[in-house]
Order: sequence, then C-alpha cells, then structure tokens
Amino acid sequence: MEIKLSVTGKQKGGSVELSDEAFGREFNEALVHQVVVSYQAGSRAGTRAQKTRSDVSGGGAKPWRQKGTGRARAGTSRGPIWRKGGVTFAARPQDHSQKVNRKMYRGAMQCILSELVRQERLMVVESFSVEAPKTKELVKKLSDYGLDDVLIVTETVDENLYLSARNLHKVDVRDIQACDPVSLIGFDKVVMTVDSIKKFEELWG
Repeated sequence: MEIKLSVTGKQKGGSVELSDEAFGREFNEALVHQVVVSYQAGSRAGTRAQKTRSDVSGGGAKPWRQKGTGRARAGTSRGPIWRKGGVTFAARPQDHSQKVNRKMYRGAMQCILSELVRQERLMVVESFSVEAPKTKELVKKLSDYGLDDVLIVTETVDENLYLSARNLHKVDVRDIQACDPVSLIGFDKVVMTVDSIKKFEELWG
C-alpha cells in the first residue's frame, strides 16, 4: 500500500510504499488489549515491604547465656516474638509482570499501526528535526503541520528534537526502538519519518 508524504510550504510531495503485513493488518482488539495490559502491568513498581528477622538491624549477639539465668533460652533479640523483632511472614513487593510472546507483541504493534493508517492518524514525513534545542522552534514546526497532540517517531534519537519537546505536555519524541503500544495509542496523531518506517518493518514487519 502507499501513503502520501505530509509536506509543508514549498516542500515537494510524494508517497512511500508501506508493507501490507505491517500496515494492512486486520485489527485484533483482544490481542491489542492483552499486550497493552501486559505492558502497563510490567511498569508497575511494588511498594509494600516489611522486614523479616534477617532484615531487622541488630540482634547479632545472643541476649544472655544459654543456661543458668532462669529465663527462656534465646539466640537473638530480633525474632518475631520479640518487641522490635522481624515479621514472621513479611510482605514483599509483588511482581505484576505478565508474559507476552514476541509474536503476540509484533502482531499488536502491526494492528495498532494498521488502525492508525485506517483512521488517518498516521503521518509520514521525509524527515523531522529542529536546528536548535528550542521549544519555540518545535511549536512552530508542529503548527505548520497542524499538529498539537502528537507522538514523533524517528529512526534514531535526535537530541535537539528530544530537548525541544520536553516542555510540551502533549508532545513526545521516541526513536523506533523505544516505541511501545501504549505510546502509539496515547496521542491523537503519530508522525513517523521514512527511515523509522523502514526500521519498523525491519523489526516488526
């Protein structure tokens, strides 16, 4: 399939050939949902934690001698039955990650980009960059394309572009390696360079 290149001003138009396998796949809602949930679950960080007797500070020395004091024998002052002791079955951060096969992940990425093409939310440009790391320059460039809420995908990290977008709430810049299902569906428009399209087809096509 072919898609027209987006241009501004005096730039020459054209088109780019897209792989039918990567950009013409039928949308599978269940697959995309599973992969998105898995990705979000994997980014969760467990925060609950308690200390067992081995984690609590102190308690290395035997509190008193084994025999002759009349008290119950004790080897540490940090056992669960002691005040300031460790917890018997201490809580630990939970692992929320869910396994997703590479084939499923590739299929979900293809489904998402194919749907973006059908909804006319994917824009392809020859290149996308700014001369200096200035937010004002990027805002003007986005305005020329009529963009506001947008994800910009390049083949490699463009430092000037990345720094220019840091202060814009509805703009994100990713290289193709850092692209994920959640970021692709989280913006109104996705702008991809021709080189990033080729790289995507190489990785997930």
